[in-house]
Amino acid sequence: MTAHAPEVVPPPPAGPVPYAREFSLRLLEDMLRIRRLEEKSAELYSAGKIRGFLHLYIGEEAVATGALHALSPEDDVVATYREHGHALVRGVPMGAIMAEMYGKREGCSRGRGGSMHLFDASRRFFGGNAIVGGGLPMAAGLALAAKLKGEARLAACFFGEGAVAEGAFHETMNLAQLWRLPVAFFCENNLYAMGTAIGRSESQPDLCAKAASYGMAAFPADGMDVVAVHEAAKRAVAHVRSGAGPVFVEFRTYRFRAHSMFDPELYRDKAEVERWKARGPIHTFSARLKAQGDLTEEAFLALDARVAREVEEAVAFAEAGTWEPVEDLAKDVYTR
Repeated sequence: MTAHAPEVVPPPPAGPVPYAREFSLRLLEDMLRIRRLEEKSAELYSAGKIRGFLHLYIGEEAVATGALHALSPEDDVVATYREHGHALVRGVPMGAIMAEMYGKREGCSRGRGGSMHLFDASRRFFGGNAIVGGGLPMAAGLALAAKLKGEARLAACFFGEGAVAEGAFHETMNLAQLWRLPVAFFCENNLYAMGTAIGRSESQPDLCAKAASYGMAAFPADGMDVVAVHEAAKRAVAHVRSGAGPVFVEFRTYRFRAHSMFDPELYRDKAEVERWKARGPIHTFSARLKAQGDLTEEAFLALDARVAREVEEAVAFAEAGTWEPVEDLAKDVYTR
């Protein structure tokens, strides 16, 4: 397959950051935590410490960070197989995430799920789902349960634009709007799904138009700008909490790494990736904070060093973890 550039790269995010310094630094720290965790995961995968599939979130950190900070702890969260960042920002300890990728019992899914199946019911983080579009009906079910119980929580569902071509997407959109379910659909459009440019796979590349065809509120946001993501997510959450029904937000983002560690990445030019890196959410956001006096280079380096220590501690935790004994392999698999 020949490389294909889907669109002109927009200019980098710019302008003042409209938040208190403490919250801005929290956003920056969470994006850094995701980036450093993913970089270390790639390193450990190459060393044979992490096995199976590994899908990295490098470049997309603003989406999970900005959106999850708009939710409450009582809300339900469903993500895709590229979910390390979502789990981390949701509050799953980095050590539990790393131990899960190692396959250790101390992992958040007891070592049975691996990279694609992170799960933590105590934080209402319901995956991690390896099936494209598989989380969509699950999120609708969680939202339906909340509505029937008269509970105030909503369900937030993260998925890639590749899922929009699945039947489950259309079935879920229809029922969610028909039943006015309290669910926010957060589409992470990184333009290539697994490895095909959206213009080659979708006859209607306007994803908001697809959701709007079901009568649902739908709007796009710059997924490379954590401020734009957070504001869009707040708007979506307010819409759902008002009782107006579900909402669809298209976060237009871009992954800097291949689809997975097995991907030869023959479908896009390296020059295109470099152009998108100029819109990287971490360095553009930190530059904006520096410009308005909320961050210095020394403070940034100190923050990065603290994150690096957290990553090393997570690796040490995973290394010290224990393997599940052979006699327990059928546990929770079969029932009588």
